[in-house]
Amino acid sequence: MIKLNKLKWVAAITATFFVGVTFASKVSAATINNDYALSSSQGSSLRTNNNVVIAHATAVYAPARNVAAYEKREWYDAGAYVQYIVGDGGNIYRVGSEGYQAWGAGSWANANAPVQVELAQTYDQAEFRKDYVAYVNLLHSSAIKYGIPTDVDSSAWRGVKSHLWVTNNVWGDHTDPYGYLASHGISKSQFAHDVKYGIDTKDSDTDNTIKPSKPTKPTDKKQVDVTYALHQRGGSWYPDVKNFGSGSNGYAGAPYQANDLLYVKVNRGSIKYRVHTIEDGWLPWVHKANKNDTVNGVAGIKGHTIDGVQMYYTTPSGETYQQAYYRSQSTQRAGYLGTCADNGSVAGYDSWAGMYGEPLDRLQISINDHSNF
Repeated sequence: MIKLNKLKWVAAITATFFVGVTFASKVSAATINNDYALSSSQGSSLRTNNNVVIAHATAVYAPARNVAAYEKREWYDAGAYVQYIVGDGGNIYRVGSEGYQAWGAGSWANANAPVQVELAQTYDQAEFRKDYVAYVNLLHSSAIKYGIPTDVDSSAWRGVKSHLWVTNNVWGDHTDPYGYLASHGISKSQFAHDVKYGIDTKDSDTDNTIKPSKPTKPTDKKQVDVTYALHQRGGSWYPDVKNFGSGSNGYAGAPYQANDLLYVKVNRGSIKYRVHTIEDGWLPWVHKANKNDTVNGVAGIKGHTIDGVQMYYTTPSGETYQQAYYRSQSTQRAGYLGTCADNGSVAGYDSWAGMYGEPLDRLQISINDHSNF
């Protein structure tokens, strides 16, 4: 799954996009769909070192085409895109250009990965089987193409690396693609074997290379309750709100009232959050929730008007991946603004709530594997 790492580079990419790429080793000819490829004036102009190939999963059950379209459209504002999205029954969609930095897993990974690949998620077993073969072979052949070892998540600093490996060894809090692969019966050891040697496509429907179990929706999803409150500018704290609902008890804040402090806490996992104020811009991330500690326990500065909120939820290890979904209203317009998911890591959702220059008056939050807004 993509982790935001926005760079302020927008320059010409000199690589030429092409169709009908033939992958080496056991991979038969595969056609790249370029409908969502970034143009020559989009994306980073920074070349990569050829040390790793990064394996992701999208963490959202949405068609690969939709994910590619979102990255094409929002690559700069969201600060997130990769070279390839695999899904929809074994299709491969190009977004970024090989050999140039993508914005997919933090600065170290982006600088060292000529190819990063997202695997779109599906509940359909037949579709997954085709996706998995295309995904594995793209990772395998990309590594061979750039002289990178095909070993997965080894202790060496060169090879095919999962986003989890990047989290454990460099930076971040993502665990993909293993949770999704496991939901279809693919273990870490099998994934490592398949990527190392590739899957012969002419035999993939009949041999024993892939032995996924019957797909089921994850059963390890835990209820996560989020409690939060806003502090009225010049006033006091509003009552705590748990999750969200309808009516006046279903959101933090009050209509047409500006706020200056926010606190958020969860009963499982962890959440970080920050606010944007009209006076200061984006303030630092806050990891605690304590109304009595206005320095480290809440986000904001007393007397300074909040006009934006951003947050990121971290799922406990071994549980179904969930995100913070949230939305806000402002004092200057009716109705909720667009729904957000974490800090922009889910395709199709905004990366922060609010509107610059307009005091944020109401906020709703839910922790889930999908949006209920």
